[in-house]
Amino acid sequence: MTKTLLAKALRTAVGLLAAAVAVTAGASAAVADTHTGNRADDHAGLQRVLEQAVTDDGMPGIFADVRDGREKWFSTEGVADTETGRKRSQQEHFRAGSVTKTFTALVALKLVAEGRLSLDDTVEKWLPGVVQGNGHDGSKITIRQLLNQTSGIFPYTSDMDLATKQWSTAFLQDRFTSYRPEQLVRIAMRNPASFAPGKGWGYSNTNFTVAEMIIEKVTGRSYAEEVTRRIIRPLGLRGTSLPGERTKLPEPHAQHYVKFLVGEDTTTPYDLTDMNPTWAGAAGSIVSTADDLHTFYRALLSGRLLPPALQEEMFTTVSTKGVPWIDNTAYGLGVFSQKLSCGVTIWGNGGRIHGSWTYAMGTRDGKHMVVTNINGDWGAAFGILTKAMEAEMCPPTSR
Repeated sequence: MTKTLLAKALRTAVGLLAAAVAVTAGASAAVADTHTGNRADDHAGLQRVLEQAVTDDGMPGIFADVRDGREKWFSTEGVADTETGRKRSQQEHFRAGSVTKTFTALVALKLVAEGRLSLDDTVEKWLPGVVQGNGHDGSKITIRQLLNQTSGIFPYTSDMDLATKQWSTAFLQDRFTSYRPEQLVRIAMRNPASFAPGKGWGYSNTNFTVAEMIIEKVTGRSYAEEVTRRIIRPLGLRGTSLPGERTKLPEPHAQHYVKFLVGEDTTTPYDLTDMNPTWAGAAGSIVSTADDLHTFYRALLSGRLLPPALQEEMFTTVSTKGVPWIDNTAYGLGVFSQKLSCGVTIWGNGGRIHGSWTYAMGTRDGKHMVVTNINGDWGAAFGILTKAMEAEMCPPTSR
């Protein structure tokens, strides 16, 4: 593969989710969606999506966990372990990828609520000289722009050297390498800025790495400590953790299988359950469970975790139109909305990390939520997640 083709493949692949452009235009404040979706006792369509994910799309395993008011429904297809044939379970821990961004944004907003931070503060105020060079200027980038992905900071995951290590079989040797946030930001800075601050939208993990560094500067404690004391412990999220350099998942868990995006071998599924996730950090390293993500997003969407003014800030969105990302979406502060084909809008976040795709999305009031996880990260995975949401949230007559 030539360097040009490699660069194109990596740019397409290393974001949160590879998808087409959005159609939502302009900035808009979040409005409550009164549609509660399909009834919780009718999941035949969702069950078919799970079955087809395994039989037609070749995924190792998949589950969907639905909460609709007081109703609960859980189902799984495929396996947690391709060697033993063990089935997936509702209690599994999994790497939830960019779901982490919602936790990061929420910690930042809690600091704003305490008067210790402002969304209009510049990066330079808290991290002098850290975001500079190649068109980057931290004095012109605000914390709000970090959290809604309008800063223009280059995504370190698209750096040619790092991306080649991570998305080819080279990662089999590099999987236990540890990265510091400062190191990841320096990698981003050796590349040109994507656009001027506030003049576009571009998905960049670097935004949330910088936010992590600011959280640590403001509080004097580690990012993991702040997430734990402000979110995980108060909500009783017993299966959720920031692993840091811990390479193994808590039990029980499914094996996580990856097919690499570039290089000579893009068809073999490798077991990458064990790895050092520090390269993802505050942008994508969190480990969680279906039950915990329901608890977290229902609390967040229902408005129990922030004062009303900051809740409005978090769910005020900007358009993602014109860039390769998820169809029909708009991005808030660490959360996004997606308009389904039937007109229903869902809210939450999703994430991809080696061997795992997760979607935690629901109605704006948080009453009807679906948490889905696939323990394989290739090909049709994102399309499956969208089909699952369509099957659950759209009335049968509209499908």
